[in-house]
Amino acid sequence: MSSTTPGNRGPGLAPAPGLLLVAAPTLLDPNFVDTVVLLLEADADGAVGVVLNRPSPVPVDEVLPAWGEVVAEPEVLFQGGPVSPDGALAVALLDDAATVPGTGFRRVAGPFGLVDLDTPMEAVAGRLAGLRIFAGYSGWGAGQLEDEIAEGAWYVVPSEGGDLCREDATDLWRDVLRRQPGELAWHATRPADPELN
Repeated sequence: MSSTTPGNRGPGLAPAPGLLLVAAPTLLDPNFVDTVVLLLEADADGAVGVVLNRPSPVPVDEVLPAWGEVVAEPEVLFQGGPVSPDGALAVALLDDAATVPGTGFRRVAGPFGLVDLDTPMEAVAGRLAGLRIFAGYSGWGAGQLEDEIAEGAWYVVPSEGGDLCREDATDLWRDVLRRQPGELAWHATRPADPELN
């Protein structure tokens, strides 16, 4: 049975690779308002993740031509976060039946992994259920994310494979909250403008 903490008002999950951070309504940092972040790393040294619901207008094939046809629809770069926005990070979703691709792939957690973009695209094509490329990432130093969670800025919740490569990420924030147990699901119904509540 999971515990409930005042900070995240949901399952008492500690940040870990493969889990989601869902921005609480109180999080007003413009980099993270209404975001859903997939954690790729989380340990005593800090945490790294990518924002799943911020597509950019930039087509992948304008920046990484070989990968444009391999990424999931829409075939655009997603804004992974405010850190290193000029860099690219490829996150893959494995097919349930697929064996883990060899060279150029590192499993993160569950069905998620990282693909080295220097690997020939042919080495992973057809071996993945989906692929998304992110410009930049989100990062936290040692203890920083835990402090933000304790302050109530983030809800830590389980992910589902479909969260990564969802074609329309517009309602991802609401949909992730809606599938949570108890009070946490109520936050999915809050109006965009809190004054209307």
